[in-house]
Amino acid sequence: MKDPILHLLSRPDYVPADAGELLRKLRLIPGRRAELNQALADLEQSGRIARIKGNRFALPQAADLIPGRIRMNRQGKGFVVPDDPGIPEITVPEGSCGTALHEDRVLIRLDRSPATHRRPGGGGPTGTVLRVLERRRTRLVGTLQRSARFSFVVPDDPRIPHDIYVPEPRDVGRAARVGDKVVVELKEWISRNANPEGEVVEVLGPPDAEGVDMLSVLRQYDLPLRFPPEVLDEARAIGTNVQPADLAGRKDCRNHLVVTIDPDDAKDFDDAIGLEPLPQGTWRLRVHIADVSHYVKPGTALDAEARRRGNSTYLVDRVIPMLPEALSNELCSLKPQVDRLTKCVEFRISSDGRVLESTAYPAVIHSRRRFTYREVLEVLGRAPSGPVEEMLHQAHGLAQKIRRRRFDAGALELDFPEMKIRLDDSGRVDRIERIENDVSHQLIEEFMLLANEAVAAKLIQGGRPTIHRVHESPEERRLAEYREEVLAHRVPCGNLTRRPEIQKLLRHLGTLELGPALKIGFLKSLMRARYAVESLGHYGLAKKHYTHFTSPIRRYSDLVVHRSLFERVPAKTGDMRDVAEHLSTTERNSADAERDSKDVKLFSHLEAQLASDQPQRYGALVTDVRNFGFFVDVTELAMSGLVPLSALTDDFYQFDPDRLQLVGRRTRRVIRLGARLEVQVARVDRTKKQVDFRLAGAVRPRTAGRTTPHGGPQRKPSGTPVRTGGRGPATASAGRNRGPARPLPKRPGNLQSPPGGRSSRRGSSGRGGTAARPGPQRPQSPRHRRGGQFRRPGSGQ
Repeated sequence: MKDPILHLLSRPDYVPADAGELLRKLRLIPGRRAELNQALADLEQSGRIARIKGNRFALPQAADLIPGRIRMNRQGKGFVVPDDPGIPEITVPEGSCGTALHEDRVLIRLDRSPATHRRPGGGGPTGTVLRVLERRRTRLVGTLQRSARFSFVVPDDPRIPHDIYVPEPRDVGRAARVGDKVVVELKEWISRNANPEGEVVEVLGPPDAEGVDMLSVLRQYDLPLRFPPEVLDEARAIGTNVQPADLAGRKDCRNHLVVTIDPDDAKDFDDAIGLEPLPQGTWRLRVHIADVSHYVKPGTALDAEARRRGNSTYLVDRVIPMLPEALSNELCSLKPQVDRLTKCVEFRISSDGRVLESTAYPAVIHSRRRFTYREVLEVLGRAPSGPVEEMLHQAHGLAQKIRRRRFDAGALELDFPEMKIRLDDSGRVDRIERIENDVSHQLIEEFMLLANEAVAAKLIQGGRPTIHRVHESPEERRLAEYREEVLAHRVPCGNLTRRPEIQKLLRHLGTLELGPALKIGFLKSLMRARYAVESLGHYGLAKKHYTHFTSPIRRYSDLVVHRSLFERVPAKTGDMRDVAEHLSTTERNSADAERDSKDVKLFSHLEAQLASDQPQRYGALVTDVRNFGFFVDVTELAMSGLVPLSALTDDFYQFDPDRLQLVGRRTRRVIRLGARLEVQVARVDRTKKQVDFRLAGAVRPRTAGRTTPHGGPQRKPSGTPVRTGGRGPATASAGRNRGPARPLPKRPGNLQSPPGGRSSRRGSSGRGGTAARPGPQRPQSPRHRRGGQFRRPGSGQ
């Protein structure tokens, strides 16, 4: 039914028609009207057709209507990524978002007026949300409040700008009190001029009660704590050992010298390497990847659940795995001293790091040893002892040659240290560790990048549909804006549309005091990596073809790629497109959840400091200077925030817009981009996810650290978002929308920072709501978190 409808609507002589007219044009009997209506509804929800005035139907493009997924920022502005990859991102102004919420699928109408179809400064197209096609989330977590006349829930997510009216909570297992964290089920929301309504379906408890913080994150992002019984039954039925029948058609590599290298706390080992010298100075490199596809078959409950989850999620205190532990930590995990099934990519590599040839095949291995990154770093720091350590030294030398060739080919060096939060037995922050991208990580990441690229090329050559990992080139407008920012700081900068000029600039920034701040600024101009059925290349890695192949235990995309490469009958491109869009969404959802899980622990940690009246001193990097204060990156906390002018009590500071600096009138002290100084926490607002800092030793603001009866921060003006994850820059939180249709709950307003206020992460447009710390979400980073530390190459890039 759907194909004939689409064929009719695509005809040049088609005139938009309603359902009755379509029934006649398709020559269907009246008895099939219900079937037609259902097909029309399905096509409309998927965005493949649009319902226009008079309940008539047309192709979206014919009416300047575009389906896509919207991402909101804290100011209520939306950014729609169209379903059609050939259409650029579309900005939706705050007043034009309708009832769309973050990550909803929407239908928008492009603005075609010459005065409004582009953003100021020659930016991209703008549009208006006409309809919400699909809600990403129907349940939200927030704080229950009451006014004199009604109850309402303040959402935890600052990108949701409306409070939600709720009736008096019914019996949901425990009584609800003002200030409790609750889960609210959204009802139909028709107009943005009226607040949405909902119903409390679960009471989580006071925000300071043990376990409520992480339970709120789990509920907010719909992360499951358990697998369905049928999934566990299928996993158990597979068994715990490799069986003789499993070896049919596989190359036996059990006598080869193979090892794994992973973080200290990793349990799922999905890649292993082996290296041996060949004549004429060449090398044979084998990259073994866990053969999840052998156990997880299409159409099974295991496959359906893995697809639904999309990927494993690594929260600060736990892992939400994509597969049951019987597979992820046992049968699929490439543990030492046991047989394991793999998909192998074998390379012949020249002495200078060039790939001479590659092939892929199923294999079985018997890993000799499991190494941690720390152990490998120790081995590389001394003379090798035995064949295993000798192989690690050889692998290191080859990896560095491959790495040099990669950067010579145009890859961008954008690595930043990662911060790992360690919790004590009671779930409180014990310490925050700095994890460097040292040579032990580079040894593995270069080989994994090589495998990902080789597999992508083979799939393209074979014409086999698959899911690619794409990272599109940044908009020239954003690069031009960044170039002007760099020049304003008197740093030489060429034409950044030319990759060699970018590499030259990044190398130069590595020698400057303000280099890290400006390097963060460059990240603002980059697009976010995503999944697509088209091979659009990878800008950050400078790869023409790239995919994800090396982490099938924790990424469904890699499982799909394994099937694409080795199964005889490839999946249909249309099905792949739906999966790619879904996986891009689950990846963002997990990244947001991982960020928020760290937030709740850090906020509690910082509130405890304020309550003790002995806040610690932290080294900070000034990343942006404005007329209302300056933003700092606090590496030890893996976050950023604002030092408002009101917190500078040692002098009266004036903003110099020409030099982008603050100057003390009496002391002539200068605060400029790249300056390093010490700060202390001044105020924490976990509701708005904001932290303000003050200079170490400065007088503490009177309102700092004031909390609610349950220990949570009061909602009060000012402040700037904490930079802890997600795409786009953070800007100072705007007040929640207050619809005119009925009185709104009274509570302290959120004052917006002066125009242009933003954090230092990804540009001034405010995309994505919170700005990201350099990490696994960066499209150019060839790592991914596992157990809070680095993950395998290709995960985040």
